[in-house]
Amino acid sequence: MAVYRNFRDRIRIGPVQVASYYDGRGRDKHTAACTAPGCGFSADYADRSAAELAARTHRCKA
Repeated sequence: MAVYRNFRDRIRIGPVQVASYYDGRGRDKHTAACTAPGCGFSADYADRSAAELAARTHRCKA
């Protein structure tokens, strides 16, 4: 079964988008995902600052 997340507070840092969402248990989570074609980078974090740091330091291999 697919998980449908409602993302909020989206920002874009270079090719990486950072957004917040609630997981299945109601906890606040944050994700960083690269939108460059062929990159495939994405990660979930407990802190918004960690997701933004990952977005700022990400270097695309594509």
